[in-house]
Amino acid sequence: MAQRQATIASSSGLHARPAKLFVQAVQSKSVPVTIAVDGGPDLNAGSILSLMGLGASHGTVVTLKAEGDGAEQALDELVELLETDLDAQ
Repeated sequence: MAQRQATIASSSGLHARPAKLFVQAVQSKSVPVTIAVDGGPDLNAGSILSLMGLGASHGTVVTLKAEGDGAEQALDELVELLETDLDAQ
């Protein structure tokens, strides 16, 4: 299983527009992806409700996990997205 950590760069955290863009990116991948905050359960990263319940604000470190063909590349791309301030675009 591939695993990466990312620090949320968007000033609003994983809420509203950044959450929507992240969910769309996850859903475009060919592998299932989970997301978790330190000490929390692995949640479906392709679910807007899961992201909203995560409570990930600016500066929060999250862990992404995926398994299957293309998992490494998918996680690399998702980490890059999370570490970009999506509110500034």
